[in-house]
Amino acid sequence: MTKIVNFAKSELAIRKPIKEVFEAFINPEITTKFWYTHSSGKLKEGADINWTWEMYNLVVPVNVLEIIENQKILIEWGEGNQRSTVLWEFISVNENLTFLTIKNYNFQGNSDALIKQIQDATKGFTFVLSGLKAWLEHNIQLRLVEDAFPKELHNNQ
Repeated sequence: MTKIVNFAKSELAIRKPIKEVFEAFINPEITTKFWYTHSSGKLKEGADINWTWEMYNLVVPVNVLEIIENQKILIEWGEGNQRSTVLWEFISVNENLTFLTIKNYNFQGNSDALIKQIQDATKGFTFVLSGLKAWLEHNIQLRLVEDAFPKELHNNQ
């Protein structure tokens, strides 16, 4: 396997069975509870879909490269200089505890652009994992992704 450099990494234990944690990223009806606001479809290997964050007026194309049920999701997302690769790795610690690692890599640009992308992705995926944990474990929508850069601030800049 190729060594991955210049990557963002977030990881967290989720106190749910691996099947539930995996399904939370495959099924947009669940994912919209803690990450994006709309998806043009479920994640399936070979699929091309769009994810939408309505609060930011942002649509991101997603190409699903590989899915191994309850183990791995691999996608490419974004366009042009913003295109990168995201890998989810799921490990079942026990029947009610899943350890999830998300790596975002293949960033493009000069050193300043790479540093910014890595920082933003690390922050973003930390919010995604925290939101996932709150939703699956406690049925609470924290709205972390939405509140990371409130619309009110965005409109004033």
